Amino acid sequence: MSKSVNILLSGGGTGGHIYPAIAIANELKNRNKHVNILFVGAHNRMEMEKVPQAGYEIKGLWISGIQRKLTVDNLMFPFKLISSCWNAFKIIKQFKPNVVIGTGGFASGPTLLVANWLKIPTIIQEQNSYPGITNKLLSKNTAKICVAYDGLEKFFPSEKIIKTGNPVRNDLLEVSNVRNEGIAFFNLNPTKKTLLVLGGSLGARTINKLIEKNIEYFVSKNIQVIWQTGKLYFDEYKKYDSVDGIQTHAFLNQMNYAYSVADFIISRAGASSISELCIVAKPTIFIPSPNVAEDHQTKNAQAVVEKNAALLIKESEIENFNEVFDNLLYDEKKQVELGINMSKMALPNATSTIVNEIEKLLNK
Repeated sequence: MSKSVNILLSGGGTGGHIYPAIAIANELKNRNKHVNILFVGAHNRMEMEKVPQAGYEIKGLWISGIQRKLTVDNLMFPFKLISSCWNAFKIIKQFKPNVVIGTGGFASGPTLLVANWLKIPTIIQEQNSYPGITNKLLSKNTAKICVAYDGLEKFFPSEKIIKTGNPVRNDLLEVSNVRNEGIAFFNLNPTKKTLLVLGGSLGARTINKLIEKNIEYFVSKNIQVIWQTGKLYFDEYKKYDSVDGIQTHAFLNQMNYAYSVADFIISRAGASSISELCIVAKPTIFIPSPNVAEDHQTKNAQAVVEKNAALLIKESEIENFNEVFDNLLYDEKKQVELGINMSKMALPNATSTIVNEIEKLLNK
């Protein structure tokens, strides 16, 4: 791919939709200096900040999701959808993309819908083991569907599915090589076990409450904790930085260092997080958020647990945490087994494989 081409990417709402889109854009740029890339996101969502930080232009649509209860936003949804489709139409007619790629999020739906109407080739990058209704509808007219899990023939046309995995950051591919740098970066005691706690960029209240409740427990077990509280909760929990072995962070910018030093991980079960964790292959306890569409985090986690590659605690069963963690802490055979099985699920070449599919469409 050496000629000038225009690629439109749409994905956002959470880091799990944004960072895969950025990874795809970066790989396209690496392969072809003549590629022109434009993003489409949702107004007032984090992609409007993160995408420009990554060096790309982004246009915003007036769109949001449907809430589970009757709200003003729900009543406004039909108007937002019409507005977003009209503005997506204007963006596409002006930019003239050769291919449009959707990685999920509110803006992805109307953008790919309009592209399909205009007969522009589209690709869906479905990150979850259980797709949402938007991607199910879009799949009828899209050219290819890049997935991360087996069994999605139940939801999508099988002839369009390609198992690629989810794009991850390149610096996560060899985290074992930077353990010493990670220990220095976080100022850790190398003789102690380290627990890494991840609740997503905004944070997870249930996980934060769990860690707060068990601080004395972790100290008694001689475990040091790197606790990513999320920016919404950091002010509430930063006081625990004064406890020996406990450190709080609103956000972790050096995820390769964080993963490299972790002996155990507690995490939500977003699709991108799981893809990263499969590459890192550390003993992991998933505590999925039950407050997401289609309960897809629980389904994502179960797909890993079924391969005996991680442990799962539902929020409704959070009182079992100490028993589950104790059993894992003192069972080194189980720790090794989980790591090995998780590594078998890793798809480290996902970004490259997805861009290969984009190039195939361009060459047609």
